[in-house]
Amino acid sequence: MAGEQILAIDNGTQSVRALIFDLQGNLIAKNRVPIQPYYSKKPGWAEQDPQVFWQAVCQACQNLWAMEGVHKDAIAGVGLTTQRSTMINLDENQQPLRPAMVWLDQRRTEGLPPVGGLWGFLFMLSGMQDTVRYFQAEAEVNWIKTHQPEIWKKTDKFVLLSGYLTHKLVGKVIDSVGCQVAYIPFDYKNQAWAKPSDWKWKAVMIEPEMLPDLVQPTECLGYITKEAAEATGIPEGLPLIATAADKATEVIGAGCLEPHIGCLSFGTTATINTTHRKYIEVIPLIPPYPAAVPGAYSLEVQIYRGFWMVSWFKEEFGLVERREAERRGVEPEVLFDELLRTVPPGAEGLMLQPYWSPGLKIPGPEARGAVIGFGDVHTRAHFYRAIIEGLGYALLEGLERTEKRSGIPITSLRVAGGGSQSPGVMQTTADIFGLPVTRPHVYEASGLGAAIDVAVGLGLHPDFESAIAEMTHLGETFEPDADRHKFYGELYERVYKRMYKRLQPLYNEIKDVVS
Repeated sequence: MAGEQILAIDNGTQSVRALIFDLQGNLIAKNRVPIQPYYSKKPGWAEQDPQVFWQAVCQACQNLWAMEGVHKDAIAGVGLTTQRSTMINLDENQQPLRPAMVWLDQRRTEGLPPVGGLWGFLFMLSGMQDTVRYFQAEAEVNWIKTHQPEIWKKTDKFVLLSGYLTHKLVGKVIDSVGCQVAYIPFDYKNQAWAKPSDWKWKAVMIEPEMLPDLVQPTECLGYITKEAAEATGIPEGLPLIATAADKATEVIGAGCLEPHIGCLSFGTTATINTTHRKYIEVIPLIPPYPAAVPGAYSLEVQIYRGFWMVSWFKEEFGLVERREAERRGVEPEVLFDELLRTVPPGAEGLMLQPYWSPGLKIPGPEARGAVIGFGDVHTRAHFYRAIIEGLGYALLEGLERTEKRSGIPITSLRVAGGGSQSPGVMQTTADIFGLPVTRPHVYEASGLGAAIDVAVGLGLHPDFESAIAEMTHLGETFEPDADRHKFYGELYERVYKRMYKRLQPLYNEIKDVVS
């Protein structure tokens, strides 16, 4: 029926998906276009031509319209969600001046003058100088202005990927508050660009007029232009409703509207998120990100490389599984689940700390990955189980931090992302946390979350409570085994939680020697 379906566009790290949902959250149609995540001219760089993202959006949408049973006149509105922290310079004609700096980019700008004045004094007293220096060094703005001043001189607007694609769709430089996750002068507490007195303007070398206008999730960003309609096949004039970044939409797409329901995201970056109406910093000076719900916050603790480690294991140690998977006509991850079952919980004493990339504060910028407890019984299978368990321990630590800071116990977990498709990973997670863990009814949780924003924004559902009740449903649930949970609890308390402090001095020594 006309006007009772929603088009959600999800531009992730590995692909762009065009998805059609109905008002009960059923996935009516889907088209996925793989993209090259990035190319690298130098070690640690991660860039991509912005046109790659736009062309994939166009292709995914056009492919969708060609599918049987898809009717354009059924679409009431469009929602867009994208990967976070991918930045693009636009000239005065709103054309890209250089490749996008993708969120996986690791270049840093060292040696910048520290933030001074009263802010500098306060950071010194609070011991947060290193955190602020890290923010300065990581900011893409600072690198481009320092190393490519001719590009920065021509830059009229500096936008996230969400802002770039929004401009391509509606012809305006505008973005959602819910997408602002980057090293930019954003006030996360008030969910607006920072006030002139905020320290972030001193740390990031950008002018306010170079940033896009912002609207809250569920508000209208604009209407699909004639040019965008010709390129994508989306009907001209349809409203584009503001949603949020892909992690935030994934949280509500998994049904996690209340703070006692945690959302584990088993994606390239692994995270634990909860939705709160109150501003809470789980880690001091590290703000909660905007939720996909207007005015709400998504408390998040992340493991930067997360389930990227599974891809890393597949490439470095999984040749046998890759060949066997090709022979059987299945994905290699299916065989990794079999590998998991060959090893008992605890991996016979092999323990892994999954900090293959450092963090801003927890862990600190000196952190590295570690594996301890090797013995002659250990095989590739043990190492794989240690990866899955190490990620579980790190996310459990995030849950404990969240509960301590918020004062609200987390009583159940939803799990989204690629890793959620593994029964072995799901059961291990339930056993480590001692909580039931449930998959959403659809794999495309971030796209569903974007559709929920559109449904509420257009009044197709009266509020988020109604929309989530109607559009999200529980999939398979994995219950914890009490004996395994007790066993994991001992390893977690007696070994894992002590590893970082014991190894931190050695990480600093490594940094001094090899940097």
